Amino acid sequence: MENGTVNHEMETASTITIKGILSVLMQNVDENNCKRLISLGMGDPTLYSCFHTSHVAAEAVVEALQSDQFNGYSPTVGLPQTRRAIAEYLSCDLAYKLSSDDVFVTSGCTQAIDVALAMLARPAANILIPRPGFPIYELCATFRHLEIRYFNLLPEKGWEVDLDLVEALADQNTVGIVIINPGNPCGNVYSYQHLKKIAETAEKLKIPVVADEVYGHLVLGDNPFVPMGVFGPIVPVLTLGSLSKRWIVPGWRLAVPRIIEQTGEGFFQKIINTLKQTLDICWDLIKEIPCITCPHKPQGSMAVMIKLNVSGLEDIGDDIDFCFRLAKEESVIILPGTAVGLKNWVRITFIADPHSLKEALGRLKTFCKRHSKPMLQPY
Repeated sequence: MENGTVNHEMETASTITIKGILSVLMQNVDENNCKRLISLGMGDPTLYSCFHTSHVAAEAVVEALQSDQFNGYSPTVGLPQTRRAIAEYLSCDLAYKLSSDDVFVTSGCTQAIDVALAMLARPAANILIPRPGFPIYELCATFRHLEIRYFNLLPEKGWEVDLDLVEALADQNTVGIVIINPGNPCGNVYSYQHLKKIAETAEKLKIPVVADEVYGHLVLGDNPFVPMGVFGPIVPVLTLGSLSKRWIVPGWRLAVPRIIEQTGEGFFQKIINTLKQTLDICWDLIKEIPCITCPHKPQGSMAVMIKLNVSGLEDIGDDIDFCFRLAKEESVIILPGTAVGLKNWVRITFIADPHSLKEALGRLKTFCKRHSKPMLQPY
């Protein structure tokens, strides 16, 4: 802040993180504001009591700790039983069977992203990354000296990949294309047909697909989740996944086999039902708020991208200004679109309890009304 106004000299997407910008926004909350803080910025399902992991997962961790079998160093690629369990889990959705040799275990998907890009990196190489997208890819690519080439996701087409642009961007130094499905931050779930087109385009360009499926199976609409590995016979696919979102354990990194094998289907269905409820609340209430629009109802994951009509707002310069003002005036945290590569948009996560979500969106509506320009009256 400078003289009570927001300093717009923000870093580029390649040097910021979602956690970093949300931390700055949290510091901007007015401590004298009597409103409780509500954060719809971080996709952390553990923040609200309606989302919690299964008893099987908790018991598996306790059992692993008490067994005294996991106190030493594990193999670099992961424990054999963990890799085997993951291979069997992923094979359920494929026409072919994976083995434990197809699996590499990392400490969270952030490390998996770094390992994947490190393997692809070479001198003068470039990689194709979606915009908007998850900023960790930019950070890891920059660290590995990979040139970043952004392809657009098209909001008017449900955030599908602009495949014509992909072909125009690629050259002999392109080493891969990143696809996030279900989408973060857009909430899209790609159809089988679109994923096949992506695979065929990658095959034509002779590049592998890095398929980020952290939100795999968290689908809320009509499109079923189709893993990119289905198209493994067409193009090489490197799938990235995580326990964090589907099992509601973003802080856990052990006891994997039992968690995967023994978590009942009822647990997953309960999470999906709750997310459908909060998505519907979010979708309906957003329609009532001036100066923001949502071009596409999310079909999966936990977030939605909202377009700002900055020209309809008084004394609001851009999405960063909007989010800082919202945090200060209403104690509501949402993510500026600049953080994920899309200026003058914002990302709202709907993984919250219904009461908190309604309250937060009500404050957002009050904020937008307060800052909206007066309607011009016709002569």
